[in-house]
Amino acid sequence: MQRHPALAPNTSRRWAWTGAGLGLALAFITQAPAHWVTHAIEQASGERVLLPDAQGTVWNGSAQWVLNEGPLNIGTAANMARPANTTSLPTRVTWQLGPRLDWANWRPTLSATVASACCTPQPVRVDVSPMWRGVRVQVSDHTSNWPASWLVGLGAPWNTIQPEGQMQLHTTQLQWSQQAGSEQLQGQAELQLQQLSTRLSTLRPLGTYRVRVQGGEGVALTLDTLEGSLLLQGTGQLHNGRMRFNGEASAAPDAEAALSNLLNILGQRQGAKSILKMG
Repeated sequence: MQRHPALAPNTSRRWAWTGAGLGLALAFITQAPAHWVTHAIEQASGERVLLPDAQGTVWNGSAQWVLNEGPLNIGTAANMARPANTTSLPTRVTWQLGPRLDWANWRPTLSATVASACCTPQPVRVDVSPMWRGVRVQVSDHTSNWPASWLVGLGAPWNTIQPEGQMQLHTTQLQWSQQAGSEQLQGQAELQLQQLSTRLSTLRPLGTYRVRVQGGEGVALTLDTLEGSLLLQGTGQLHNGRMRFNGEASAAPDAEAALSNLLNILGQRQGAKSILKMG
């Protein structure tokens, strides 16, 4: 059988082009710029989380971490006159992103390790995995510390309160899932507001407070005072994405005069107490 010499060069050329194409595709995927993932997070958060000055790649990058009160309608005169209300963490946030296999459930998972020098003694891992008609997001057990003043960037009521102090977040088996249109939160998150102060009161600090969120069939929230002159307490529930909270604020006997104006601002006064209500 006679062979055609022209076939060999053509075959080699096709393999060369295929190899070059695969190499370019691999380089494109592995070197995808970091702003791709930061832009996606900004859009998903309704621009309440901003990640400017992104550096590196989608898989290994860093950015500033800014809280923002949300997008503005620049076309209105009122919003054009209103200054942007944003606050940034003192140190950059870094991340490492990559796929892995959840051997316990034989499920592919996208795993992100997130850290910031100011706030995370150990990196925090977030795993995102698909479910039948849904998705699951799981946060590793960790303790992290965040400046309370960072909340000012979210706008009202934080820009009025102007909180100062430290927030310590502790999570235990915390995971959120959405399946067939139904959302569920499992595990526990505890936030301590330590040595909290506000520009609305000359009494500094006001105290230390604990907010606990317990997942399950119904998500329960509790607010307690650990120490301080401003006494806060309350309970709430999260159902179908809506929060209902009822609580009260009062002053320790030796701080009633100093905290009277603040209690008027926090809620509706009923004698010595201020009623806290949401939803």
